[in-house]
Amino acid sequence: MPKANDGHQGALLQHLAVIMDGNGRWAQRRGLARTAGHRYGAEKLYDLCVMCIERRIKYVTVFAFSTENWRRPEAEVSQIMDLFIYFFNKYKEEMEKEGIRLRFSGVKDELSDRVKATITEAESTSESRKTLQLILAFNYGGRREIVDSSKKIIAAIQRGELDPEDLDEDKFRNYLYLPDVPDPDLIIRPSGEQRLSNFLLWQGAYSELYFAKVLWPDFTENTLDKALNEFAKRDRRFGAIEKE
Repeated sequence: MPKANDGHQGALLQHLAVIMDGNGRWAQRRGLARTAGHRYGAEKLYDLCVMCIERRIKYVTVFAFSTENWRRPEAEVSQIMDLFIYFFNKYKEEMEKEGIRLRFSGVKDELSDRVKATITEAESTSESRKTLQLILAFNYGGRREIVDSSKKIIAAIQRGELDPEDLDEDKFRNYLYLPDVPDPDLIIRPSGEQRLSNFLLWQGAYSELYFAKVLWPDFTENTLDKALNEFAKRDRRFGAIEKE
């Protein structure tokens, strides 16, 4: 049933973003392989979706795999790719029942055919769902997105479709990966690390930030509610000053 947002009508959250950090450390502390931590982290992702639905949050973006993560050991990268397919197949029916729409944000061309096929199926079969949009930032980098968007703008100018003098922030936004998705109100990073790590650099310009000490597999409803309660106390002015 609806929770945290109910008591904070002045600070309703539309879009939550989460950097799912700490899977490897969680596993190592338990004497497990790092890949085991990633599997536990994948299970936690569906739990997060349910938490967000209960709290009437409409969008949740999760940082699942960054453009920098290719530098990790090949076996670990392969496991993460397999987990994406595993997650979709395991929770396919549950996500349909809950009305969860899956969307992808990142660079598809560098992914395997298996992963790309899963992305295509996940997006096409869930397109009409309305309860929650789950956006997977997969092979994603904030700087890469800005560069890719800039290239598309240059191409539009060269085709005569865009006058450079008309370019502003609103028009630039139209060339981002998912221009229709609102900016995140709150970005949560578990694991105790306090940085964005190249996540949603354009969209997160005015997002509130919350850093939780728990590792991602240990993320609970209590963790989320602490973040939402803290968010409700924040005064979001977006560069303006408070009225007298």
